[in-house]
Amino acid sequence: MGSAKQQTSISRVMSILQEWDKGSKVVRKGILLDFIAQNQNKTGPELEQEFAQAASLFLTRLTAWLRLTYMTGNCLNELLRSVTVFLSASSGHKFMAEFMEVGGTLTLLEIIGLKQGKELDKSEALKCLQCIANAGRKYKELICESYGIRAVAECLAKSKSEETQDACRNLLLMLAQGNPKFQNQVYKGLIALLPCSSPKAQQMACNALRKVQPIVGSANATIIEPLLNLLRTLHLEVQFEAIELLKDLMDYEVVDSILAGLVALLRPALEDILARNAEVSEDADAAKMNTPLPVFVQQAASAKTIGILARESNKVAEKLIQLRVTHNLMYAMGNTDYADSQRQASITLEHFCRNFSIVDDHVRDAMGETLYDLFMSNPETLYLNMSHVQADVLVSNKVNIPKLVQRVD
Repeated sequence: MGSAKQQTSISRVMSILQEWDKGSKVVRKGILLDFIAQNQNKTGPELEQEFAQAASLFLTRLTAWLRLTYMTGNCLNELLRSVTVFLSASSGHKFMAEFMEVGGTLTLLEIIGLKQGKELDKSEALKCLQCIANAGRKYKELICESYGIRAVAECLAKSKSEETQDACRNLLLMLAQGNPKFQNQVYKGLIALLPCSSPKAQQMACNALRKVQPIVGSANATIIEPLLNLLRTLHLEVQFEAIELLKDLMDYEVVDSILAGLVALLRPALEDILARNAEVSEDADAAKMNTPLPVFVQQAASAKTIGILARESNKVAEKLIQLRVTHNLMYAMGNTDYADSQRQASITLEHFCRNFSIVDDHVRDAMGETLYDLFMSNPETLYLNMSHVQADVLVSNKVNIPKLVQRVD
């Protein structure tokens, strides 16, 4: 009885394989859809049983057709979903080895890099790559050795689909974890994403860097400039992730360079302002929308970030004071070209005045009693209430605090 059942199963499988070999695109698509519907979440042994111990024969046909047709997109999504069934099968390492032996990994990486490729197909290819990476360190290394980090990072930067971008971010995180040989390469790949033109990719890169940074253990100096440049963005979700990453980096060796960079951003160079002004003037859309200059957005974000960092650590606050943050905050407060710069700088300077007596004394002397009282009574609305003369006083201040600071008791 068992032999008869086995013979029936073999005959059925042979019939499917023959139908595949002789079938048109439409026939093959039907076979793929049936396979996906009937075999989702099956284990390796269950797939072998379904194909009378000949599942590899079907997988070979799938991979061969995939490699031949992925450029044209024929049934590509169905093919990739079918491959995912094999690669995601528990106790199915045999299938994964067979897929990789015929260059399956390279094919998947080429699919996610296709300019004409559909986002759904790229997303499915990334699921296949996640299955491979999930199989262990050896498989992660094989993906990385195939220039997978660069391919996935480029896909994240160029994709228009949030689902695809999310899959890229998750795969990069997988490649960084438990993969000491390539974790630094993933880290540098994420840093390279920070200047890209996609706000969503920038947000995801910052988010991923926050998770990869502790794995790497030391901060690369190349992260500072692109990260500080993200403070120019008008996308608040990107700015939030950038500030959170800056907070995390306070525990690493780049802390002094970051703080110096933030303080410098409070006082944009004149040539930078003029250059950006010219760019905005040439952009008709920006002119109509009255878009603020990026350097002023960055100035406001820097003042906000400095306030956040100073509130979290007195040690950081003291370093900032030594870097002449008081002088530059007052300069930003006098920037009548951008109200948010004035507001954020005022709020931050108030924190320093209330917590460091030496700062409070210098600010009082530089402002004069009238302006100082106006400032301390309500720093958030100071920019609305002060005169142009008072703004000029703030811009031209000469505050310098060279000695060690003492925190107010």
